[in-house]
Amino acid sequence: MVLAVGLVLVLVAVGLVVVRPGPVGRWLGDAPTAPAASEPAESTPVAVLAAADIGAPLPSVEGLRAVLEPLVGDAALGGRVNVAVADALTGEPLFDRGGGEGTVPASVTKLLTAVTVLTARGPGHRIPTRAVAGAQPGEVVIVGGGDPTLAAGAKGFYPGAASLADLADQVRTALGGATPTRIVVDSSRYSGPVYGPGWDDDIPTGGYGGAITALMLDGARKDPKAGQGWAERVPQPDLAAGRAFAQLLGVPADAVRKGTAPPAATEATGGPAGDTAPGAELGVVHSPPLIRLVDIMISESDNIVAEALARQVALARDQPASFAGAATAMAEVVSELALPVSGLSLADGSGLSRKNLISPALLTELLALAASPERPELAAIFGGLPVGGWSGTLRDRYGAAPGTAAGAGVVRAKTGTLTRVHAIAGVVTTAEGRLLTFAVLTDEVPPAGMEPARAALDRIAAALATCGCR
Repeated sequence: MVLAVGLVLVLVAVGLVVVRPGPVGRWLGDAPTAPAASEPAESTPVAVLAAADIGAPLPSVEGLRAVLEPLVGDAALGGRVNVAVADALTGEPLFDRGGGEGTVPASVTKLLTAVTVLTARGPGHRIPTRAVAGAQPGEVVIVGGGDPTLAAGAKGFYPGAASLADLADQVRTALGGATPTRIVVDSSRYSGPVYGPGWDDDIPTGGYGGAITALMLDGARKDPKAGQGWAERVPQPDLAAGRAFAQLLGVPADAVRKGTAPPAATEATGGPAGDTAPGAELGVVHSPPLIRLVDIMISESDNIVAEALARQVALARDQPASFAGAATAMAEVVSELALPVSGLSLADGSGLSRKNLISPALLTELLALAASPERPELAAIFGGLPVGGWSGTLRDRYGAAPGTAAGAGVVRAKTGTLTRVHAIAGVVTTAEGRLLTFAVLTDEVPPAGMEPARAALDRIAAALATCGCR
């Protein structure tokens, strides 16, 4: 009963604002405040999603099979369709067709990234970007910690992002007003290739991915005012950030180079203003807390943020902050959480890699675990999950295609799309109020079948919303 009540709190929303269990204010870094006695009481929120009923009847295995089998067999989904449906309250499997088989998940991978980073780092963790004194007089080193949302000024692409201008102000104060002569860019926190294994050849220039470096501005966007989704990315995000930092400090662009910070920079020295000993910390800014970064990653399917969060899992588990290290660390956390690892093979954290394999059963169990009141920090994944016909990547789905309207407002799910790969995984409330977790992964879709495949996936989730099914 407690499980269902906790998840109901997660899924009651006004617009995109979701009420979440757990010490959310502390995770977000908010100071506790008490409302003034004269303040009027807030009105009761209007629910976007139907509330789950812990007493609602459970669909039967036979009833679900009768409803789902014809939909799963839709030719638009291609020759390999793997599906799992489970009860969110008990975790009981209700429908399984290839549910244990590893399947290319595309961006549904981000659910795994979210759960593993929230487990490994915690919702309140913030990623630092530091400036330290270099080895030579007048040298300032900017040390990237892996914050993909860092902005040049007070307002960048990501709301609430840390600012290079703030960091530059701290450096000027620490140097007593002296102007640096050189900027060194230290992005050594990450290792290995900057592009992922199994990425399509057009990913580096295709606008949805980019070079993954430990220092970048605005998710490596060339223009921070670019809209959500496609955006041109800079080829060397760390150097671009270093040049922006140099400009703020009055240092010429040709005095920016790559390098590493002196060893003493591994820990803050807390020295007085004017302390320019090699490695002395001159300033630090921090990313928004992970609970916010997870929301961003899931709601807009942000691939750059996803890869940064995957590397945070690696760092928390003492693995190299690389594609390989992140994949190893994420798999370790999945195992620690006692989730099924059969069929699991990871190559990145965003789902851009065609080498990723995840089973539908792992996804349905992961969603049930995130709903558990025993792990309130994992409930953060629900805040960013798109709502059918309402938000994120489901904003324009559930309504236009025949047989999908029943899912509008009651399906909350992460989608995944690559050429010939289409996936969806999330939660849905049945017509009788039972909350289900579901995952449908297909990786042999006909080449020209993107819209028909999406509609076929949506009909499956919409059918769950109409149950019954007894």
